[in-house]
Amino acid sequence: MNRPGSSGEQRAQERFGTSARATAFYAHQTLPYLNQQMQQFIARMEMVFIATADGKGACDCSFRAGEPGFVQVLDEKTLVYPEYRGNGVLASLGNIMENPHIGMIFPDFYQSTVGLHVNGSARVLNPTDTENLPHLSARIAEAAHVKGGRHPKAWVLIGVEEAYIHCSKHVPLLKRLDKHIAWGSDDEQAKGGNFFKITPDPPPGAPAGE
Repeated sequence: MNRPGSSGEQRAQERFGTSARATAFYAHQTLPYLNQQMQQFIARMEMVFIATADGKGACDCSFRAGEPGFVQVLDEKTLVYPEYRGNGVLASLGNIMENPHIGMIFPDFYQSTVGLHVNGSARVLNPTDTENLPHLSARIAEAAHVKGGRHPKAWVLIGVEEAYIHCSKHVPLLKRLDKHIAWGSDDEQAKGGNFFKITPDPPPGAPAGE
């Protein structure tokens, strides 16, 4: 009988004595698709953390945010989310082009304090490619015509392979505060400026840009 999980998971479970607990979790908390409750959860999420790796396995974890439901459920096995203008590095998209595996976690800091893990396979679409998606929502169709910072530069389409809960016990309950979102801005102060002091601050009185 094949055991669920990767061989690495199985070795770790044996080493730390959690095989029985893990088997129960796989049986009672893990699905190979998004059920109705999971779909409704994603539809109100405003943020997601994504993990990708390049062809050699070098990892990157990143953050995406938008209006509630910006990651859209096309069906129980398919998600899609927009990629907006950023720093130009395109680490996540570059990784996906080499290695399609993607891990996502949607944390709910404001209500339930649970999270939803979604693992699967991703591919990068050009904005016009969305016209051929099944169950295309009006929201996606409208986004293709938005100009300025809110205009998606690409879309990421995810085939769902695994979905399961992240328990709430260590997740903080946060209070939402108002913040102006400068979508697509190149203003350094709006983006955080030189917060981590990677480059030296200009001397006092130096003209901007020097």
